[in-house]
Amino acid sequence: MPSVTEVHIQARLAEVRERIAAAADRAGREADVIRIVGITKSHPAEFVRAAHEAGLKLIGENRIDEALPKRAATDDLEDLSWHMVGHIQSRKARTVVQVFDAVHSVDRFKIAERLNRAAEQAGTRLPILLECNVSGEVSKWGWPLTEQASWSEVTEEFARIRELPNLEVRGLMTMAPMVVEAERVRPIFKKLHALQIYLRRVIPGDWSELSMGMTEDYEIAVEEGATLLRIGRAIFGPRATG
Repeated sequence: MPSVTEVHIQARLAEVRERIAAAADRAGREADVIRIVGITKSHPAEFVRAAHEAGLKLIGENRIDEALPKRAATDDLEDLSWHMVGHIQSRKARTVVQVFDAVHSVDRFKIAERLNRAAEQAGTRLPILLECNVSGEVSKWGWPLTEQASWSEVTEEFARIRELPNLEVRGLMTMAPMVVEAERVRPIFKKLHALQIYLRRVIPGDWSELSMGMTEDYEIAVEEGATLLRIGRAIFGPRATG
């Protein structure tokens, strides 16, 4: 018999999926191209198992030290994919490659080089997203691409990252501001989508993924083209404290 926690997580996940489907329908999109990355920050491995039981296959963490024990505790779930969504320190690039199956938060050329080297040593190719700061918030990581006039300035660097042999650039990621009214972030998501369209035109390759949208605004992100939604509280409840 499922535990109370499992029932709650399964019910929340079902509601999130329904809302995603409705948002996709409003935007004239197919819901099956939109995937949920369950953010389990501060939650135990049991929550990961409960979400997996409900069909969630992608788990996101923003800290290596927290991801390590959870991944070890769920090692028997072979179809689970772990995504790094937090800022990466250069000295931890090798560990990131060892722990995670994909990285959303490549925010500078230096870290791309470090990940490429670590992936080569590990004998693997690492799927990555390029994190872009299109909101202008100084507290956010990523290439500063608020102004469309600046986009041409990063094309050479992005093209160089695409040439790194042990990385697979799949698309872009952004962090939207925390706002009371979710509708206020729509221009941010629109801008990342526009950047995706621009990069498809000037740099050949796969730019299909857009990682944007969290608990507060994932429906708007779906309407504006997101393919990966980083959702935590709406599925797992409030983060543990202490």
